[in-house]
Amino acid sequence: MTKQVGPRTSIRAVLWDFGGVFTASPFEAFNRYEAEAGLPRDFIRTLNSINSASNAWAKLERGEVSIPQFCRSFEIEAQDAGQRVDGAAVLKCIHGELRQEMVTALRVISKRYKTACLTNNFGSTDDTSIDSDAIKEVMKLFDVVIESSMLGFRKPEIKFYEHACELLVITPKEAVFLDDLGVNLKPARALGMHTIKVVSSTQALNDLQDCLGHNVF
Repeated sequence: MTKQVGPRTSIRAVLWDFGGVFTASPFEAFNRYEAEAGLPRDFIRTLNSINSASNAWAKLERGEVSIPQFCRSFEIEAQDAGQRVDGAAVLKCIHGELRQEMVTALRVISKRYKTACLTNNFGSTDDTSIDSDAIKEVMKLFDVVIESSMLGFRKPEIKFYEHACELLVITPKEAVFLDDLGVNLKPARALGMHTIKVVSSTQALNDLQDCLGHNVF
């Protein structure tokens, strides 16, 4: 259970994941790539779950390897799992279309609460368009943006969430955190944060509205 409903008057901050929350889930794009490349469905997601704290993807998000180094390592990991992939093509799947309804909600929320973006990310390339103008404008709406590639650690490491609380000068119990991955919500909840698993924009915003006790649309 990753949702805690009912107004939480003690909440002072709303923390947001980015990919899969403000943009379409990359898993959808992974599935399209898998179909085009003749790979088993959910192969990319499954591969990323193997040695999840030390595999190529984890190292990329911690800024330990360059994108070319990641591609080579990721392709080797796929080969060891019996498949051939194009690492660069996989990275192109990451940045989906912006969900404008989430951006609108962020604008409303930011007028009443502290806000932070907690994102596992990696250095930009033209191909991945991680620094698109539209995304840059959304990032300006947050009080703080916490990037794994800059810190050298990532979700679901506990210190990632603790760092967010330190920057916002709040306790975990004063925060609600939205993410599309349960594995990232579990440690936040263990710290005392209220958590919402994002399945869809409508569901997430309704749950957030229930949690805060007022309209967020």
